[in-house]
Amino acid sequence: MTGTETKQSLSYKDFRAEVLNDYKIAITSRECSLLGRREVLTGKAKFGIFGDGKEVPQLAMAKAFKNGDFRSGYYRDQTFMMAIGQLTLQQFFAGLYGHPDLEEEPMSGGRQMGGHFATHSLDEDGNWKNLTLQKNSSSDISPTAGQMPRLLGLAQASKIYRNVTGINNKTNFSINGNEIAWGTIGNASTSEGLFFETINAAGVLQVPMIISVWDDDYGISVHARHQTTKENISEILKGFQRENDTNGYEIITVKGWDYAELVSAYERAARLAREEHVPVLMHIYQLTQPQGHSTSGSHERYKNSDRLSWESEYDCIGQMKKWMIENNIATEEDLNAIDHQAKADVLDAKKAAWAAYVAPLKEEQAQLVAVLNSVAVQSPNKVFIEKNIAELTAIREPMRKDLLITARKTLRLIIKENAKSALSHWIKTYTEKIQPKYSSHLFSKSDKNIFSVAEQAADYGDTAEEADGRMIIRNNFDALFAKYPEMLIFGEDVGNIGDVNQGLEGMQEKYGENRVSDAGIREATILGQGIGMAMRGLRPVAEIQYLDYLLYALQIMSDDLATLHYRTAGRQKAPLIIRTRGHRLEGIWHSGSPMGMIVNAVRGIHVLVPRNMVKAAGFYNTLMETDEPALVIECLNGYRLKEKMPVNLGKFKTPIGVVETVKEGKDITLVSYGSTLRVVEQAAKELLEIGIDAEVIDIQSLLPFDINSDIVKSVAKTSRLLVIDEDVPGGGSAYILQQIIDVQDAYKYLDSKPDTLSAKAHRPAYGTDGDYFSKPSAEDIFEKVYAIMHEAKPAEFPELY
Repeated sequence: MTGTETKQSLSYKDFRAEVLNDYKIAITSRECSLLGRREVLTGKAKFGIFGDGKEVPQLAMAKAFKNGDFRSGYYRDQTFMMAIGQLTLQQFFAGLYGHPDLEEEPMSGGRQMGGHFATHSLDEDGNWKNLTLQKNSSSDISPTAGQMPRLLGLAQASKIYRNVTGINNKTNFSINGNEIAWGTIGNASTSEGLFFETINAAGVLQVPMIISVWDDDYGISVHARHQTTKENISEILKGFQRENDTNGYEIITVKGWDYAELVSAYERAARLAREEHVPVLMHIYQLTQPQGHSTSGSHERYKNSDRLSWESEYDCIGQMKKWMIENNIATEEDLNAIDHQAKADVLDAKKAAWAAYVAPLKEEQAQLVAVLNSVAVQSPNKVFIEKNIAELTAIREPMRKDLLITARKTLRLIIKENAKSALSHWIKTYTEKIQPKYSSHLFSKSDKNIFSVAEQAADYGDTAEEADGRMIIRNNFDALFAKYPEMLIFGEDVGNIGDVNQGLEGMQEKYGENRVSDAGIREATILGQGIGMAMRGLRPVAEIQYLDYLLYALQIMSDDLATLHYRTAGRQKAPLIIRTRGHRLEGIWHSGSPMGMIVNAVRGIHVLVPRNMVKAAGFYNTLMETDEPALVIECLNGYRLKEKMPVNLGKFKTPIGVVETVKEGKDITLVSYGSTLRVVEQAAKELLEIGIDAEVIDIQSLLPFDINSDIVKSVAKTSRLLVIDEDVPGGGSAYILQQIIDVQDAYKYLDSKPDTLSAKAHRPAYGTDGDYFSKPSAEDIFEKVYAIMHEAKPAEFPELY
């Protein structure tokens, strides 16, 4: 209970105790910021970015934050996390040091710098916890405003849970959609397009979202006059204020140092959002940032004396202290005692965190020194090894990097000695043990990962009829919607018309607007909707109308979705399916295939490239049984092509990471995917007419790539390789070739240079001729293969030109 209600329902003694406890949290958080900065400047921590100056409004926000609610914030929110009981002082410093142990640093296991907060949505086996029984924080990311799209989805999940019936395990994720998604952002970051896109979308959707803007007048060194029209974000967003006959926002402005008003304002905001599903903008202004932006600089460089003087007087903790004294809640002596105790508590926590951080390192240092001493006794290079031992021992607080550098350099000294086996074994064992602390959980390790789903072939029965590809996709989605009540799909033109290619025709009418819905032209927040809802137990499919438009959402895919499972060391997940279409259409904008860019930006997301709609439908069926995110790129020119209609819709499954040999051959291996594969198949038929028997392999899945190493088996048979791709030179084809040559070691079996055939370096020109002169044609493939065979057998295949 907060605000006026608190004073009415609590005794004065209890009310006073609550306020004093708030002050204790605030001053303790401030001491963490001050001491944290010193830890960076002394070299114990790499970098620090803290929440000083924002403590009091975060206390007020925490009072209105309930079990089941979700935070999507940024790196100033340490006081809030402490106030909701999800960040201890020792954990704060463990994060600053980058402790790679989830027991010590539960936010990310040292994978993110301090100030990036998260709670655990999953247990150690990757299974969902009951999110309604805990206060939740989605894992932060550094890119400014990058938390906003996800915030939209976290809020929309409450709307779905309130309005869609029949969702399994609903009580683990929501209680009648009563949960609020709480966002925080700095005033300067509201200049980002992601902020405005999210604000608009939330107003349209009317979701329970409260976004707090911490406004201290600066963005690093740049004043608000260079950031925001009128220097005031709530002023320029007044048009979003809801009225009697419109949707929109409730907009509330509060001074960031006014404790009593902040508590009352957040209570009001929470009541509106929770009960009525109205989004609320909280503009918290007249805040300060006492230490400047981060440890990389000082704010005295860009703030004048008047500003610094004002900040000293209106520091939120100082003002809270003044208010407490003036209202006889505490004496100055009372508060000084709290201050003194806070300093001691923070110092003790810092010491404990550092001791916990260095203890295993010192133990590992001692183990290596023992191995090196045993090696040195037997070595003619004893004097050099002992020098390495002395240098390592002199490091009072070693890093794991120091240990491996010493061990690996010492190994060079004994490379021809028998004693090297002990050191070699230590290095291998140590690396195998330590590497996962920094590299694990890029993908799911649970029993619902993509490799847990068995392949199931499409069954065509005895009288299967041919149908347009779009009908196969549509009918399969129909089966999935019926099977999974928690499944929903949304995007541009998805709902009313059933997507631009009619792959969802009639689905909105059958399953309702909450499950099959149109979205505005706003790709980044379409992705964000999917991420947030997937983090709350729903199974969303976010549709990006064309592959080229994926670029609008690529930053969110790369920085948020692709890293989520990794940056939480396996304690959060978002099994989002991203649906799009591309390849082989005529023109610059709807026919791009930037696969090299995509696969190198989204490691952590599976990238699937089916050649037809049966394969695409099989991927969706597989993914719905897994807990991992994926991008499915349907062939844009495949919706009107005829395919047989399977009878086991929603059940047949295309395996992920498995290639398919669509034509066997003995002379050369041709590797491709998507729509280009049909061109390759045509070329293979024409090559066979002149005696060149090509094997054609459909990759199907770029991430993961050929997990059974079937391509190298083909190359071992044919001894020649050509990769055909419609990306730019050095794009997707370079990635594919690297996988085959470097990872699968196919170079061992080659009698000819492995080659690639890609599109031109520019985007495809418009029209049929534009396509022919921009992307690989059947004639291009024929002649490329012919040239390879000419080099191998010039007499049999004389030059064409």
